[in-house]
Amino acid sequence: MLDRSLVTFITAGDPSLKKTLDFMLVLERYSDVIELGIPFSDPVADGSVIQKANFRALKNGFKVRDVFEIVREFREQSEKKVVLMTYYNPVFRMGVEKFIRLSAEAGVDGIIAVDLPADSSREYVGLCRKFNIRTIFIASPNTTDERLRVIDEASTGFVYLTSDYGTTGKRDRVGERAFDLLKRAKKTCMNPVGVGFGVSKADHVRSLIHAGADGVIVGSAIMELVERYGENADENIEERVRELGRGLG
Repeated sequence: MLDRSLVTFITAGDPSLKKTLDFMLVLERYSDVIELGIPFSDPVADGSVIQKANFRALKNGFKVRDVFEIVREFREQSEKKVVLMTYYNPVFRMGVEKFIRLSAEAGVDGIIAVDLPADSSREYVGLCRKFNIRTIFIASPNTTDERLRVIDEASTGFVYLTSDYGTTGKRDRVGERAFDLLKRAKKTCMNPVGVGFGVSKADHVRSLIHAGADGVIVGSAIMELVERYGENADENIEERVRELGRGLG
């Protein structure tokens, strides 16, 4: 699913459903995969920028079913890979099979269930395979090699490596923890590996790809532009993502 890839993230429904589709069509010009976040009321893994995007979308009346309509409309214009990022509560509340089936019918390629442990995911993984949806699980710098193997076995899309502890958000530099984890993951995992959390510059992308990452994930740096420019963020997003893409070489 990843091969020297740029994965770009936006929150669905912020500032509106229509602009989410517009932003996706901007992102797809320079991205290899688009990660579409489903707003959640308690986004504990996210930093302040994406937390605020979640709250704005929910305040605007976003419903989980809206994300399927956005992807369906996107599929009328693009075949670019789309991954949903969600906490497990919305999946569970809708019904696991129903959520995965609707994702597949809309044209979703993969799902990241942020807070679902890989070793508690048998039913979920089985249903994703049934509907041909790729699974993506997350590893952090304190993940052991043994647990990396469990995460890798549960993943069918790629393994998502977080560059540091804590929450999402821009950082000035990619720390050594990210490169240490990347080195271990490349030795341990059979799946491609993508690195996210804190990536915001072309130099970050370049250094991670050079170190062996199969993909680099950028979110807060994009959502910061949505927060600042709202409905008029299209050109700013395009400029930022084009620059980030240069880091792929």
